[in-house]
Amino acid sequence: MNSTDLTLDGVQRTAGLAPLAPSRDKASGIGFENVSVAYKGAVVLADLDLVISPGEIVAIIGPSGSGKTTALRAVAGFVRPVRGRIRIGERDVTDLPPYERGIGMVVQNYALFPHMRVEENVAFGLNARRAARADVEAQVRQCLRMVGMQDFARRYPRELSGGQQQRVAIARALVHDPKLIVCDEPTSNLDHETGQRTMEALRALAKRPDRAVIVVTHDPRIFDFADRIAHVDDGTIVDVESPTKERVQ
Repeated sequence: MNSTDLTLDGVQRTAGLAPLAPSRDKASGIGFENVSVAYKGAVVLADLDLVISPGEIVAIIGPSGSGKTTALRAVAGFVRPVRGRIRIGERDVTDLPPYERGIGMVVQNYALFPHMRVEENVAFGLNARRAARADVEAQVRQCLRMVGMQDFARRYPRELSGGQQQRVAIARALVHDPKLIVCDEPTSNLDHETGQRTMEALRALAKRPDRAVIVVTHDPRIFDFADRIAHVDDGTIVDVESPTKERVQ
């Protein structure tokens, strides 16, 4: 087999790429190395090259159809690159399924199970992994306290406001202690004040030295919270800026 014999949706996929070299830092964040993604022969993400350090929150912004959500889907494992490699920490995760990547994901529609109480929603991932009951209960309590939802553990999603549901979604993303949190438009359905609090919560989560946060958003408030902003257009990064650092200076 030649190095370009594999195809995905009609686009050649490089088969012979070597894995990313492991980082000397065990908490080495996320690395995109020349990542390209194509749908039905059309390239929607081209040669994305970006490193996100632990303890950093990076936002990916751009017009609709620019490729920013595709970048999130690639790191989460929902789409496979036709070229390039993706690293989380020391692991090359390019070919791993989503459930083996150890990612916490927060999406704009919350994606809570309506028939489960708050505590059951948060515990779902740990229960699926058959974690010990005592560990599950302790982790759920801790994560609900972190997002200020400990008093709502027995409620159903329909009994919560949109902001409260988003906080539950964040707790669920945290419960298995991920090294990477991926957020897709986390404030799009929230009012101004609740969106502000959600951004502040994400900022606090990113400040752990072994965790990184990636946010795809149209919300301009991200400039107040992100360490770096990657501007994507037509499938490529056209600019990267550091707004918080610039303000401090």
